[in-house]
Amino acid sequence: VHGKLAVACWVMIFNLYLFDRTGKCLYFHEWKRLGKASSKEDDAKLMYGMLYSIKAFVTRLSPKPPKVGFLSYRTKSYKLNFYESLSGLKIVLNSDLSAPDLSEDLKELYQLYVDLVVRNPLCAVGESIESDLFRERVDKYIRALPAFRSQ
Repeated sequence: VHGKLAVACWVMIFNLYLFDRTGKCLYFHEWKRLGKASSKEDDAKLMYGMLYSIKAFVTRLSPKPPKVGFLSYRTKSYKLNFYESLSGLKIVLNSDLSAPDLSEDLKELYQLYVDLVVRNPLCAVGESIESDLFRERVDKYIRALPAFRSQ
């Protein structure tokens, strides 16, 4: 029982998506899956469709024009953390409910994207990210987060 509790408390970051402005999934990484596995492509389409709907919902209901939109939302089993850059890149980091505010970490992930993908002449912006260096740096960054290792 103790081992199961330790695992449940140890990993609190579930997955990461990067979408371009048109909804194409540029990058996906999964650290822990909570539900039944389906295809990554279907999951990405569902995720982007949900983001699109939530953004439209927030924009319509807001009494003032939203400057940022939404930053996160919660269900009873996970928290979706969201960042959208001025260029339209969307970053989604799904975490455990007890994870702290990750908005600054999403900005750091965006900076990794700029440094390792946009500024890399070997990477085509708007195409799936295949850079091993980007994958390694993202994984290292996420695993170093207190939310990933919190007990």
